[in-house]
Parts: sequence; structure tokens; C-alpha cells
Amino acid sequence: MSQNVDLVNRDANGLNDHVKVAFDDVIAEPDGAHSLPCVWAGAWLIFTCTKGCCYNVMSIICGFPLALLWGCQFAYITFYHVWCIGPCMRSFMIDCGCYRKYFFTCVQCCLGPICETFGLCFSNIVVRNV
Repeated sequence: MSQNVDLVNRDANGLNDHVKVAFDDVIAEPDGAHSLPCVWAGAWLIFTCTKGCCYNVMSIICGFPLALLWGCQFAYITFYHVWCIGPCMRSFMIDCGCYRKYFFTCVQCCLGPICETFGLCFSNIVVRNV
């Protein structure tokens, strides 16, 4: 089962590009307002380690329960689409085909002759530039 899991590229479809956050994306010092190099390096180390450790702890605590929750959620969505929405949409499309034939028949029978008559009446009108 784990042979299908890509442990290197974990966001192959780029679903979470918006949360790629590094130290440089959050903290930046403009020219003329630089802290000491040891403060900057220490802040980078603390930020990076804290972010990594907190993410790992939260993923250990919440990863399995949330995977179970989302697995059930998407199983329900799939089930609902396959067994409820899909057949309803197919039935609706079949019914719409019948309604479409009925509508076009009515339009051709009722409006077709009227439009054809108006077309013949106005076909002989010539507009000339003066």
C-alpha cells in the first residue's frame, strides 16, 4: 500500500502552494534598519525550528484523526455523487431531451409561420443612402 505514496514530492498537484512560508516570506528588514547578524541568524534558526517542530507535533496529534475524517468525507461525497447525483442528473437530462423536442415543435408550429410571414413582408424593403 505504501508503494504508491510519494514521500519526496508530497504536493505533486500544487494544492498548497499558498502556504509555502519561509522566514524570508514573513520577516524582512529594510535597508537602514538591520539588526546584528547574530540576531538575524538566531531569529532565522528559531523561526525555522519552531515552525518545523510545531508542524510535526500537530501532524502527529491530528494527522491520523483528520485523515480518517477526510477519508470518510470524500467517501461520502463519492458515494453521493455515484448513487444519487449521477442518476438524478441522467434522469434530468433524459427529461430535458423530451421537453426540448416538445418546445422546438411548439416554436416551429406557432412562431415559425409568423416569422416566415414577417420575413416575406420585409424582404422587399430597400434602404437607399441619400
